[in-house]
Amino acid sequence: MTKFPDFEGLAMFAKVAEERSFARAAKTLGVSVPTVSRAVARLEERLGARLFNRTSRQLALTDFGLRLVDSASRLYAEAEAAEDAARELSSSPRGMIRLAVPMAFGTRWLAPILPDFFELYPDISIDLHMSDAAVDLVGDGFDAALRIAVLQDSSLVARRLTPVARFILAAPSYLEKHGTPAHPSELTAHHCLGYAYRPRQDIWHLRNEAGEEETVIPTGPLRATNSQALIPMALRGLGIVELPEFMAHEYLADGRLKAILSDWKLLSGALYFVTPSARTRPAKVEVLSDFMVARLSNPSWRWNG
Repeated sequence: MTKFPDFEGLAMFAKVAEERSFARAAKTLGVSVPTVSRAVARLEERLGARLFNRTSRQLALTDFGLRLVDSASRLYAEAEAAEDAARELSSSPRGMIRLAVPMAFGTRWLAPILPDFFELYPDISIDLHMSDAAVDLVGDGFDAALRIAVLQDSSLVARRLTPVARFILAAPSYLEKHGTPAHPSELTAHHCLGYAYRPRQDIWHLRNEAGEEETVIPTGPLRATNSQALIPMALRGLGIVELPEFMAHEYLADGRLKAILSDWKLLSGALYFVTPSARTRPAKVEVLSDFMVARLSNPSWRWNG
């Protein structure tokens, strides 16, 4: 018997196990059902044991099949990834990108520029996941993410696009009714709106030019998993809100919200294009990274007032 592994048999076995059906596996692989059946039968004969228990209504892995399926599935995935990488090297960028983006930023600033990207790269598609919840790029299978943070995770490859300042804001009507805080410690007596997805708890870290630091835990009538939901409360004069620059600028520009505690600065981060470091970035991700740099490094939402 030849010592050359039956890669085709292992791949088809893995796909049948994944689909729990010979017919669905054949459709996914683009081959006939007899072709898949023969490949699995050949593998079973070669290995000397059955891989599936078959009935007219049910298909289940045998104990032997269960022991083999993880290795076969891994072999199939690695071969598929190798082919995808080779195709990208030999042609223009193509394929699907799984991209994770914060909800408010994605809706307001990323979505409007995506048509320009697709016109430049018609062979690329994007599966856009918008959520303020933190995602595990590697564990959740994402190719890239936009993150707005003080980035400290050294396991990721991060490309800094632009700094993002943060502001503590209140409506003029709120300040007229409750007064303007002169020191961060006074915020404990005010209605402060909270953001539930802030890394390492919902705490406002402030520092002045003298190097003094203060921390504030916002307490008030509303805490939300999306900062956008806090804005109507702030505009109505029902609380003080902390917002990133890309959300705050329009309200600062027209005076509906005013920045307070201007002698103190919140710990500010930046906008990053982030990818896993475990694998080489394919061409499709590289061109998306370059596009983000070109379109988001000098944003219109910069506030210099």
